[in-house]
Amino acid sequence: MNLHEHETEFERAAADPANLRVDLPPIDVNAVLAAHYDLDEPLEFTRTMLWDMELRKARRPDLYLPGGVAPGSARTWTTPALEATGDDVFVRVSEQRNLEDPTDSGPVIEQVGIDHEARTVTFIGTAEHVGPDGGVLRAAEGRSLFHVEHGAGGTESRPLNTMRWVFLAPEDRDGTEARLRGIIGQPARLPEFIEIYIRDVLGVGLRRRAA
Repeated sequence: MNLHEHETEFERAAADPANLRVDLPPIDVNAVLAAHYDLDEPLEFTRTMLWDMELRKARRPDLYLPGGVAPGSARTWTTPALEATGDDVFVRVSEQRNLEDPTDSGPVIEQVGIDHEARTVTFIGTAEHVGPDGGVLRAAEGRSLFHVEHGAGGTESRPLNTMRWVFLAPEDRDGTEARLRGIIGQPARLPEFIEIYIRDVLGVGLRRRAA
């Protein structure tokens, strides 16, 4: 699957009324930092930083999404066929918490496409895929497949973190959307992956202010 096919599949799934589409409001990183955080030193977060974070998170979700991905469970690989597309595409598998049932976790397989020009990363969930050793890997049963698009939008001085999700025919549409918005879409805090990047990569301590 090349980059164009990744993006086409996401839009096709997003347009299907049988699926649950959740477009979270763009997060103005610097505005949220100024309004809701205390920093150990001044920081102007840039779009370049946001994109760097997205690239790191694409390959190591266990480091940037510890609330949902089991530590050390992320693996990525490419194949000669993927390399032949000329695009930045690879396969990722990780142990993830089930958004439809937070008490459950299991393997999630995603085909990943990185659009460096648009600064978006598209994750296409799949039920099974050939692993790097030639064996067939299978995603956890009993949960909806999902696709995700994360992006670094806005301008260099006003970066906007964008997120779109598509769940393929989920049984609990309202509950799944509510849980997702509760985990990520909180206006008074940054997603955990941006907090982690600021602290661990930029080396700037930060604390959320009391509500």
